[in-house]
Amino acid sequence: MEGKEEDVKLGANKFPERQPLGTSAQTDKDYKEPPPAPLFEPGELKSWSFYRAGIAEFVATFLFLYITILTVMGVSRSSSKCATVGIQGIAWAFGGMIFALVYCTAGISGGHINPAVTFGLFLARKLSLTRAIFYMVMQCLGAICGAGVVKGFQPTPYQMLGGGANVVAHGYTKGDGLGAEIIGTFVLVYTVFSATDAKRNARDSHVPVCIIPSSITWVLALLFLFYLV
Repeated sequence: MEGKEEDVKLGANKFPERQPLGTSAQTDKDYKEPPPAPLFEPGELKSWSFYRAGIAEFVATFLFLYITILTVMGVSRSSSKCATVGIQGIAWAFGGMIFALVYCTAGISGGHINPAVTFGLFLARKLSLTRAIFYMVMQCLGAICGAGVVKGFQPTPYQMLGGGANVVAHGYTKGDGLGAEIIGTFVLVYTVFSATDAKRNARDSHVPVCIIPSSITWVLALLFLFYLV
């Protein structure tokens, strides 16, 4: 029996470019899983990189809300939709901003730009509770400031158009809207987890780094097209 097990190992290691077989499949990995983040890490509070990451999340969320709200308001206030970017333009404004901001902040904070993404990564033990709370606070503050600057620049259109906020369409209930938001958020977070998976990063190292924000961009743009049309 022992000889057969050795044969399995030999066969598994004979062709390393193929998927490991038998006993070797349980021990051989071409990637390294990062250790789970501690629940509370007080040492982070003394690190400048911790606060720099929070500032990056604040700036990214501020710019995201500022650009996207102005885009939505520009489409909504126009009497002729042909003179605007239209629904497709709104979707690509959201997706394009995510692409640029994730690419810019990924090396600083991870480029979450969304409390749902931060919360999901916290549940997966990808970051500590300290960092998760700090990120979500900075994201919310950035969103508030972004919307506030738009309101300061264009107070009357902002009031008339409700700040560009989404409303439940006629014929649908609030429960329908909640369900759509839950599913859309799940798809977004699922894509983030898949794009940043350690195994994928190791085995697809030849793929350009821009593929991560690009995949999130496509998902976000398609979700907006799906829910706005």
